Amino acid sequence: MRSDANIAGPMTDPVPGPRAESPGEDVSRETPPPMDDTPIGRAAQLAVEAMGHAGEGLPRPEQTRVIVVANQKGGVGKTTTTVNLAASLALHGGRVLVIDLDPQGNASTALGIDHHAEVPSIYDVLVESKPLSDVVQPVVDVEGLFCAPATIDLAGAEIELVSLVARESRLQRAIQAYEQPLDYVLIDCPPSLGLLTVNALVAGQEVLIPIQCEYYALEGLGQLLRNVDLVRGHLNPTLHVSTILLTMYDGRTRLASQVADEVRNHFGDEVLRTSIPRSVRISEAPSYGQTVLTYDPGSSGALSYLEAAREMALKGVGVSYDVTHAHIGAQSNPNMVEGIQ
Repeated sequence: MRSDANIAGPMTDPVPGPRAESPGEDVSRETPPPMDDTPIGRAAQLAVEAMGHAGEGLPRPEQTRVIVVANQKGGVGKTTTTVNLAASLALHGGRVLVIDLDPQGNASTALGIDHHAEVPSIYDVLVESKPLSDVVQPVVDVEGLFCAPATIDLAGAEIELVSLVARESRLQRAIQAYEQPLDYVLIDCPPSLGLLTVNALVAGQEVLIPIQCEYYALEGLGQLLRNVDLVRGHLNPTLHVSTILLTMYDGRTRLASQVADEVRNHFGDEVLRTSIPRSVRISEAPSYGQTVLTYDPGSSGALSYLEAAREMALKGVGVSYDVTHAHIGAQSNPNMVEGIQ
């Protein structure tokens, strides 16, 4: 785990910088400045608070919540959201399974799961009917978090599934046959609307849509919503869009505020009040095989995902979320959601 808390011990020398004392004044080096006043100290305190906050625990859902994280537009933070929400929910005390349905295997990489070609994977579950329990691996860094990895074999699954019996519901059957108790299953979908995504939509009850706060963020969203309606009408009557999460939010730009405001106006209570900021730490974490929760628990990205997970968990059991946590305000632009009706 990477945490600045590891290096924030007693200091014997003040932090370098302008000094207020007059020349020759005898300044004691025994008393360091308050921890809050140093960058390292602030980071350490945030890390301690974040991990303490995560350990509080949340009410567990009455039955397993199967959540499909989908958006056919690439680069919106779909995989990042899946793994960091999963880690956050596990740190809050839940038992969470991530199913990586993207042939690129980015979710598996971010969780530190080996997914080379010979590893038993979700491909074997979908195409070869292997039990899900045979491919699930525990995530070393986070207790209670598990992953069914994706391998490159999954790239051909779209074609191979076409000729199989019950091709749309193979993942659903695998999840239903999984005997280990779970509070959450998060399914990371590929950026397309093919048979892999359809399998996810048939298996899940909820759809979580990450939307980046950029100009083209809402393009194609209408097609995804229509597909959700089609699956609900023909294959899975319980499916619904339960959560919209705003990602890559940059409060310094007017555009981010406009997108955020219009998404909230259009989708209402489905939009989480917590948004995910643009963060270097979030981007760096996967290269170390970690989520941002373990890579830098005191970062703004980690704190935001912890709060989003808390809000999502409370919302799922009907507990109202403290509105004082909302931190996005925006001015309206009526043209921002044009085309997603």
